[in-house]
Amino acid sequence: MNTYLITGGAGFIGSHLAERLLEAGERVTVLDDLSTGSWRNIAHLERNPNFRAIIASADDARLITDEMPRHSHVFHLASAVGVRLVVDRPVETVQRIVRTTDVIVEAAARYRRPVLLTSTSEVYGKLNDVPFREDSDTIMGATSKRRWAYACAKALDEFLLLAHHAQTSLPVFIVRLFNTVGVRQSGQYGMVLPSFIEAARRGEPLQVFGNGEQTRCFCSVHDVVGGLIKIMNCPNAVGKVVNLGSQEEISIKSLAELVIGVTNSKSKIIYKTYQDAYGNGFDDMLRRVPCLQRAGELINWKPTKKLEEIIREIYENGSTS
Repeated sequence: MNTYLITGGAGFIGSHLAERLLEAGERVTVLDDLSTGSWRNIAHLERNPNFRAIIASADDARLITDEMPRHSHVFHLASAVGVRLVVDRPVETVQRIVRTTDVIVEAAARYRRPVLLTSTSEVYGKLNDVPFREDSDTIMGATSKRRWAYACAKALDEFLLLAHHAQTSLPVFIVRLFNTVGVRQSGQYGMVLPSFIEAARRGEPLQVFGNGEQTRCFCSVHDVVGGLIKIMNCPNAVGKVVNLGSQEEISIKSLAELVIGVTNSKSKIIYKTYQDAYGNGFDDMLRRVPCLQRAGELINWKPTKKLEEIIREIYENGSTS
C-alpha cells in the first residue's frame, strides 16, 4: 500500500484523485487551505480509515517537512485557479504558485519522494501551431497583461521540477491539463462550462465573451485522474512533460448552444466584450488543442467520455455553484 500526499486535494480535480486512489486501496492525505477548494468535496471520504485531511497551506514549510517522509508519493495540485482569480488577484496568483511549488519540491528532494506537478495548457501561451506538442516553443503575452502571470508562474514551476531532476535525478512528472471538467467544478473563478450549465439550469442568459469563435477541448475529470495515476507509476515518464486533455474541439459559442440543447433550457446566449468582463488589455488565445501522442506512447491513454455525456453528468448531479 502506498501513501499519497495530494496538495490542493479538496479542490475539484484533487478530490476526484483522492477518491480514485482510496478506491484502489491506497492511503491518502489531502492538504488544502480551502481558499479555492471546498470541504464538501471531500467530506464523504472522512469515513474511510485510509483518508486524512489537513487544513493548511501547502507553502507551510515546517508542516511539509514533517509530512513529506510519511508519504511515498506527492501529487502537487495546489495552485491559483481560474481566469477571474488571475485577473483580480495577480499578486496572490504568482506568489501562491511559485512559493508553494518551491516548498513542496525542496522537501520532496530532501526525502527523495516522487512528485507530480499538474501544470496547464496556458503555458503554451499564444502559440498558434496546433495541436500543441510538449516540446513546442511557447509564446507569452506582455507582462503588462495580467492574464499571462498564471502561465509564466506555472512555466517557472515546470523549470524548477526539471532543474531538480537534472541536478539530482529527483523523480518528477509534469502534466499539462487542458480544460478538465466534471462534477464538483465551480464556475466561481471563471470556468466556462460550469458557468454555462448553472445559467442554463436557472434559465438565465449564457454569457459568451468576445465573438465566441475561440475554441477549447474539454476533458472529463474521470479520464484525467486515471491519466495522472498512470503517469505517476510510469518510470519512462520521469522528467517528462505530458499533455492530458480531449481533442474534441468546440467553439465557446457552440458550447453554449450545446449546453442549452442538452439541458433543454430556455436560456438565451448573450455576448460580452473581454473589456467588459476583465478590464483593459485582456488577451485570449483562439485555439487550444493538445497533441496526445506522448500520453499514448507512455501510458496508452486517451479520453473516453464525449462532451455531451460530460455535460449531462454535471447537469444531473446538481448545482455547480
